[in-house]
Amino acid sequence: MKKLPLLLSLVIVGALGTVALVLLYNLPFDGRDRAPQQPLAFSHKTHAGDNNIDCRYCHRQASVSTTAGIPDLETCRSCHLFIAKDHPDVKKLLDYYDRKEPIPWVRVYLLPDHVYFPHRMHLRAGVECRSCHGEVAGMERISRQASLKMGWCLDCHRDYQASIDCWTCHI
Repeated sequence: MKKLPLLLSLVIVGALGTVALVLLYNLPFDGRDRAPQQPLAFSHKTHAGDNNIDCRYCHRQASVSTTAGIPDLETCRSCHLFIAKDHPDVKKLLDYYDRKEPIPWVRVYLLPDHVYFPHRMHLRAGVECRSCHGEVAGMERISRQASLKMGWCLDCHRDYQASIDCWTCHI
């Protein structure tokens, strides 16, 4: 009779251990929305697709920084003082500019703090934006395309014959 509680305890510990291993394997776990609602309905399809605006026109920091950045309001405003100025979201954009408030964009891609990912190095290596971000020029609403799991990154490094040394990406 004493063996039953011991056996039950071992089964529970084994199940918890299995769950823990599955969770560790799937790190970094990201339960965030892959296509979060943004404060303005910005269409990459209109800007990058229909109007053929290069990614780096708006994401200017990508070639010189670790982050791609988002455009400052002055960049948006310089076009939208003349183009689609009566569109409701353009009016909201201009209101942010007049109030001198940044637009509270919701991040779509977010890496853990211990991961070093410099956009500039990837661009210099010839990695195209679409390799990680997908066909953004066809997206009305941006959505995260890459898993950003370590195995996904390692596969890419192997494809490009880049270093897979731990210190290349982990600080």
